Amino acid sequence: MKAISIISIPVTDQEAAKQFYLKLGFNLLVEAPFETQKWVQMALPGQEAVSITLVNWFPQLKPGSIEGFVIHIDDMDEEIKTLNAKGITVGKVDQTPWGKFASVKDPDGNSWSLHEE
Repeated sequence: MKAISIISIPVTDQEAAKQFYLKLGFNLLVEAPFETQKWVQMALPGQEAVSITLVNWFPQLKPGSIEGFVIHIDDMDEEIKTLNAKGITVGKVDQTPWGKFASVKDPDGNSWSLHEE
């Protein structure tokens, strides 16, 4: 084994989720037909080695069930301003011994933690 490359994010509406993740700062890598579905693969800029795919074909993956994935950021206050200006709500900032954390939820309720060290 070498690395994690693609993480499946369960969503109900791929287009709505794609628009959210674009606003969050992800780039669209691939959008193409996939069997009877659509493959939507995205990654943060410069981080294409680890990407996400917006899925709706795994019955055991329920939309809104993802929690705990962490996105490193440089400046929490600046990131919150930027995301709020794009219409994205950021949760309360928690100061911990490991840095600042705040949550962001996609349209289905999948939760991401923003982390400033």
